[in-house]
Amino acid sequence: METDEKYYMYVLLCEDGTLYTGFTTNVARRFSMHQSGRGAKYTRSHRPIKILFTKQFLSKHDALSAEYAFKQLSHAQKIAYITKNDKRSAE
Repeated sequence: METDEKYYMYVLLCEDGTLYTGFTTNVARRFSMHQSGRGAKYTRSHRPIKILFTKQFLSKHDALSAEYAFKQLSHAQKIAYITKNDKRSAE
């Protein structure tokens, strides 16, 4: 069974300068949930202030794999990855 649903890996910047990474089918809705305290446990105590990066995938598996790989990087490597891969930074 094929679906037209798209999946996203996203990275949020939190008030304390930390990054939060997750996956979803609707980034705006998920960001709103994090900001209202109904998202992940981490973002309840590290309030997200901005969506830094999103990347679209055609399968849940690919989005989850990208999320896992990103979480293995150091903070500096994550920033470098975002800078290199964010299309908005090239505009």
